Amino acid sequence: MICLEMIGFFTDKENSQSYPLAIMKLFYPSTGNFIGVVNNYGSSSFAAQIKKHMSATSINVEMLKAPSFVKGVDFSDHRNYWKFGYDAVMITDTAFYRNKNYHQDTDTIDTLNLVK
Repeated sequence: MICLEMIGFFTDKENSQSYPLAIMKLFYPSTGNFIGVVNNYGSSSFAAQIKKHMSATSINVEMLKAPSFVKGVDFSDHRNYWKFGYDAVMITDTAFYRNKNYHQDTDTIDTLNLVK
């Protein structure tokens, strides 16, 4: 299962990307101009295939394999597929970890980079 969750907010502004755990800053970009493939440990090979194919595009692709207790990892429809043992990934721009407009009145289409 591939869940598309919050894709379209891209920025080349330095330090525009945050993470649920401070240590993640050591391994992932500080600029919010990439797309994320998020998976759990059971979906690792599926996620690696998705990342491989997405990496053929001009967009930087990062992959996160993490347990559900990491805030945001299971914040979408893929969570229930994991619950029943299905391979599932979330494709995301990291939502509120990047987009300060997320679920606010300012969360409008003109704040997205649809060309990217």
